[in-house]
Amino acid sequence: MENKIELTPKQIVAELDKYIIGQDEAKRVVAVALRNRYRRSQLSDKDREEITPKNIILKGPTGVGKTEIARRLAKLVKAPFLKVEATKYTEVGYVGRDVESMIRDLVEVSIRLVKEERYKEVSEKARNTAIDKIADLLLKNKENLPEGIEKAAVKDEIAAGNLNQLTVNIEVPDAPKSIDVGVGGGEINIGSIFGDFMPKRYKKRKLNVGNALRILTDEEAEKLIDRDNVNAEAIKRAENDGIIFVDELDKIAGKSSQSGPDVSREGVQRDILPIVEGCTVNTKYGTIKTDYILFIASGAFHISSVSDLIPELQGRFPVVVELKSLNQQDFVRILTEPKNAITKQYTKLLAVDQVDIQYTDDGINEIAFVSVDLNNSKEDIGARRLQSVLEELLSNVSFEADGDKPTKIVIDKEYVDAKLSRETMALNLKKFIL
Repeated sequence: MENKIELTPKQIVAELDKYIIGQDEAKRVVAVALRNRYRRSQLSDKDREEITPKNIILKGPTGVGKTEIARRLAKLVKAPFLKVEATKYTEVGYVGRDVESMIRDLVEVSIRLVKEERYKEVSEKARNTAIDKIADLLLKNKENLPEGIEKAAVKDEIAAGNLNQLTVNIEVPDAPKSIDVGVGGGEINIGSIFGDFMPKRYKKRKLNVGNALRILTDEEAEKLIDRDNVNAEAIKRAENDGIIFVDELDKIAGKSSQSGPDVSREGVQRDILPIVEGCTVNTKYGTIKTDYILFIASGAFHISSVSDLIPELQGRFPVVVELKSLNQQDFVRILTEPKNAITKQYTKLLAVDQVDIQYTDDGINEIAFVSVDLNNSKEDIGARRLQSVLEELLSNVSFEADGDKPTKIVIDKEYVDAKLSRETMALNLKKFIL
């Protein structure tokens, strides 16, 4: 099986560096884990059977990049990727989601991934068929078409988007409504339960040509795709390339002998254990083995520690990386280096209303200083503090900007000192922290 993670560890770190400042050890560990998926895929079947992933725990305070690393990995790797929160699951026998549902969710992600690839392969053929159908519908009802126009010309006009203002009547599938089953269970789709036993129902809709083309193209693509092949490939990818990021693992750490809301913490750990160790889970697309899924867990571990997890679970996460708290220099880099830096986001947003925001070096330094100071004197919320500080700093500018005339705002040390006086921050900061 060809694995699509072909980036080298250095290339993976370089991609993460574009968005995440510091935390070099965590990036290296994650990069090696991803590359090992590719290395394993190049081995013989016999050797592959013996090699299981080395699961990882990212330990560190909030706002230092744990979740951002996961988010960027999701975009970086062409593999089934799922982010879940450990607190969403409960021990078997309690109301809530069972841990096996994370595997079923991963398979759903894999199904979507494979389907998208298959759609791209057949999209041109499907679109041509849809254009042909819409041309027939337009020619049947010759209103708004030139006299004597031929089908080939109509198809060319549809393909070019020149007839999008016209309307056609098409039949579209009438999907049964999902039923909300309430606590912990999500929704049930009656149609998906009975599958092919229930005939597909259709309803007529009057749509413009552009929307009709999109719907009919999707319908034709669905016909061209081998559903069984998609399901088999999706299961295979989820088994061998799947990555599950388990956030807030620290919230279920700690042995709970007492009764009350935390009674099932240790139970959840014991339920997660077989999933991480390797077991077989039934899904509506077939059975999936979890032995080779990579698990990356994270948590602040302020109140509890990794050693508070049950020993068996600790053993299944052999790699523990501690992410460091952010200092003033880190904040300066976060404000200036990433492609999606929050300063750049505000600059682009306010440029819509003709406000030209320019930051000086001493202004950036002062924003970083204030942010670190607030993290030290109040709760340490890491880089999320910058959102609070920038919102307060630019609140008046954002409110006054209306696009009437060009305005230039220079954010220097003096400007920051004036807008972020301690008294103002003390009064107003609370409303920006969730």
